[in-house]
Amino acid sequence: MNDIGLIGLGVMGENLALNIGRNNYSLSVLNRTIEKTKMFMEQKVRDENIMPFYDIKSFVESLERPRKIILMVKSGEPVDNLIHELLPYLENGDLIIDGGNSYFKDTDRRIEELKASNVLYLGLGISGGEYGALNGPSLMPGGLLETYKLVEDILLNIAAKVDSKPCCTYVGDDGAGHFVKMIHNGIEYGIMLGISEAYNIMRKGLMLSSKEIGDTFKKWNDGELGSYLMEISYKIMYHEDENNNRPLVDFILDKAEQKGTGKWTSITALELGIPAPSLTAAVDGRLISHFKEERIKLSNVFEKKKVNLSLDKEKTIYDLEKSLLFNQFILFSQGIWLINEASNVYNYNIDSAEVLRIWKGGCIIRAKMINFLIEIINEDRENINFLNNKKSVDFLLGKFNSTKHISNIAKDLYIPALIHNTSMDYFLGLIEENSAANLMQAQRDYFGAHTYERVDSEGIFHTEWE
Repeated sequence: MNDIGLIGLGVMGENLALNIGRNNYSLSVLNRTIEKTKMFMEQKVRDENIMPFYDIKSFVESLERPRKIILMVKSGEPVDNLIHELLPYLENGDLIIDGGNSYFKDTDRRIEELKASNVLYLGLGISGGEYGALNGPSLMPGGLLETYKLVEDILLNIAAKVDSKPCCTYVGDDGAGHFVKMIHNGIEYGIMLGISEAYNIMRKGLMLSSKEIGDTFKKWNDGELGSYLMEISYKIMYHEDENNNRPLVDFILDKAEQKGTGKWTSITALELGIPAPSLTAAVDGRLISHFKEERIKLSNVFEKKKVNLSLDKEKTIYDLEKSLLFNQFILFSQGIWLINEASNVYNYNIDSAEVLRIWKGGCIIRAKMINFLIEIINEDRENINFLNNKKSVDFLLGKFNSTKHISNIAKDLYIPALIHNTSMDYFLGLIEENSAANLMQAQRDYFGAHTYERVDSEGIFHTEWE
């Protein structure tokens, strides 16, 4: 009988299967198409104790009780369909683990629905791409603690390790694991767009070659901006197209796709009433990019008046670095605020410092900055968005003028900079004691009798404006 089973041998599934096998666990695997399973066994499996199966019944029967089955399939309906297929063969106490990018509310629902069958369910956020899945991902399990305990040993062993600690922890109740993975992806969207905006300014404003931009990214990666996304960015800039020995990035169509987690992050922020404009701007950036034909048409309609900017190369690169640090901090700040709020609203009991710890390795948003963020949050666990801290204020204010400078350059050059602009405005909004919302509330009272409060008297007021 095998220790655990895995269904879904896509890129992530097959690499996770190999990771489990290489950590000396016996594994049963199944894929919807028989050919895929056979190819996996013939081409990828070597000495790992992995056994293929071609029907659900024999697959389930090959597992030791309580059975533990990881689903690595597309989120949404495919997960529900697969659960429905598995249920006739499962018994009390068996465990289904959803390792896909499922919507956290779907995970909440499935946990509740499966109680009637006495089948356990664990939502497992997995980050690290195909390399991480094979060599050690960051794992974010959520559900009942006793459910997690059934697979804790396996998850801790296959996870990435940083400072001799596994990048896996019990995240919290119900859909907490998939919620945290969703926020991880929202932050990921933002960091990616911020780096891309810096790339755009360097190539269009400073007229740097792809190699020169790669050199800059590499230098940044050796400093405070060190991160997985910065590392792959400089490697991308260096990569040449095998057909013409020119940078491959120059030939990639400028339409960014998405799978939904960023959109879910924005929707959830609105539902929870937590401001996360930079995370939303990252989604908008991808949406705008998708309208390629419309952008071509409009670029020929609207004349961009040439501005002869005499940019200081060294200063601009310096300010870009500082602005990216500012943006990165703000993106993590908004994400952690959402996690803290969701933990309270949904009773997830998430430890955000532990979340940051398991993001230090294996995952896509691992970055040197995380150590600084953990330091801040450990100084004050009530500091829900990092900002109520002198270190945070000094860090951001020390980079604010650089962010403003980059924003102005982008505007002068007609270069979109959604992350740079939005992060700056978000920060300005939160440090503004007297905002313009008094006029908005007056407007609401004028047309809808929505009432207002006064700064000089207690109570609720309404004015007959005409």
